[in-house]
Amino acid sequence: MKTLQFEAVKVALKQDKTGYVLTLSMHPDDIPEELLRDFVGARYQVVMVRLDGNDQPMTTNEYAGDKLVRAACILCRNPKFWSYLFEDAQIMEENESSATDWLRTYLNITTRAELKTNQHARDMLSKLFKEFDAWSQKN
Repeated sequence: MKTLQFEAVKVALKQDKTGYVLTLSMHPDDIPEELLRDFVGARYQVVMVRLDGNDQPMTTNEYAGDKLVRAACILCRNPKFWSYLFEDAQIMEENESSATDWLRTYLNITTRAELKTNQHARDMLSKLFKEFDAWSQKN
């Protein structure tokens, strides 16, 4: 059995009556000739690995880390989070800068990007989300 290997970029994902349709874009130099010759409707067993910025396979944990980086940024922009920290005397001014500085200190990181690889910081952030959510429910 011969396998086809090529790099592609996800362009679109849609759903029709038979399932999902994934559209990939490939550079003309990268497309295997066998793939061009196969008939439309040919079936394939597909194995895909997402690549990071260094063209290395990305793990599930890295993807989760990306989501937490975005969530941490959103949290620090939330005025209600500022109130939560201010009420607990964690910050002196209710603003994004104070919340961001506090969060980095609390998680023992220098940038929120470290959440991609620092499991301990991710665990602490998840705990903070739960505490903040509980506080938000009461206020």
